[in-house]
Amino acid sequence: MSFKGMDIISIADLNKDQIEEILTLANKMVPYAKGEKTTKALEGKILANLFFEPSTRTRLSFESAMIRLGGSNIGITDQQNSSVAKGETLADTIRTVECYADAIVLRHPKEGAARLAAKFSDKPVINCGDGPGQHPTQTLVDLFTMKQEQGSMKGKNVVLVGDLKYGRTVHSLVEALSLFGANLTFVAPDILQIPQESIKVLEKAGISTKLETDINNAIADADVLYVTRIQKERFPDQSEYEKVAGSYRIDNATLREAKKNLTIMHPLPRVDEIAPEVDATENAKYFKQTFNAVPVRMAILSLIVGGQI
Repeated sequence: MSFKGMDIISIADLNKDQIEEILTLANKMVPYAKGEKTTKALEGKILANLFFEPSTRTRLSFESAMIRLGGSNIGITDQQNSSVAKGETLADTIRTVECYADAIVLRHPKEGAARLAAKFSDKPVINCGDGPGQHPTQTLVDLFTMKQEQGSMKGKNVVLVGDLKYGRTVHSLVEALSLFGANLTFVAPDILQIPQESIKVLEKAGISTKLETDINNAIADADVLYVTRIQKERFPDQSEYEKVAGSYRIDNATLREAKKNLTIMHPLPRVDEIAPEVDATENAKYFKQTFNAVPVRMAILSLIVGGQI
C-alpha cells in the first residue's frame, strides 16, 4: 500500500507492516538526520506546522525533518497571532492553509480536531496531539527507540508510569504495543489509571496487563520504563491535580532493583518525575528518544509527501 497522500490521525490508521516499513526507513534516515549525508528528496515541498498548543520537541523535530529532506516550513505557533483569534473556524483555517502547503501537521487542544481537519483537507494531515486523544508520530518514535535498545518487543515487559488517563502518548503507544507482543504494566494513581477502552484493546489482542499504584512492585521485571508527566493542564479540577502531583519520582535509589539493561524513556517535557541524577546512567534514553524524532519524522514525511532518497 502506498503512503502517498495518507493522513496519520491515529496509530490505528497503520497496520503492523506499515509501522515496520516506517521504522525501517527511519533507520536509513539516521545519517541524514545527523547531517552526515544530505538529500533534496522534498525540495520544493512545503510543510505547514499548525500548533495551537505549546510544543518544543514535536514542532522543532518536524521542522528539522523537513529541512533535512530539502523542503521548507511555514506555520502558526500561537493562535492569538492567527485568524483563529478573530473567530475563524478550524475548518476554514485548514482550507486556507492547504492552499499554501503540501502537508499539514496539527496540534490542537480538542480531541478529534485532527480527524476533523483531515475531512476538510485534500492534503495529508498528521496529528501531533489532539488534547488527551492521540499522538501517533510520538508512538513511532517510541517504538523506534525501544527496538534500537531492546530488539524485538515480543515478550518484553514495558512499565508505563504517571498520567495514563490524559497522556495521549500512552494511548497511542498502548495500541501499537498490542501489535508487537509486549507485556504491559500500568503504574498510576487510581484517578489517572489507563482507560478501560485501552485495556479492552489489549485484552482483545491477548496482551498481558497489570495495574499497579506502586512503582516498586514493577521495577524489577521491567525491560522498558516509560515515564510520563502528570499534566496539570489536563485536569478540569485543579484540586484533583494537587492530590496526585509528585506521585512518582524515578531516582537512582528506585533503580537499585532494576535490570542492568533497563531502558528508561520519557516523551518530555519532564518536571520532577525523573531526577537529574538518572541522566548520567546508561539506562537513560530519553534524549536519544528526542533525537530519534527527526529520522522517524523524516521517514513519515518522505512516505506521505512522496520524496525518494
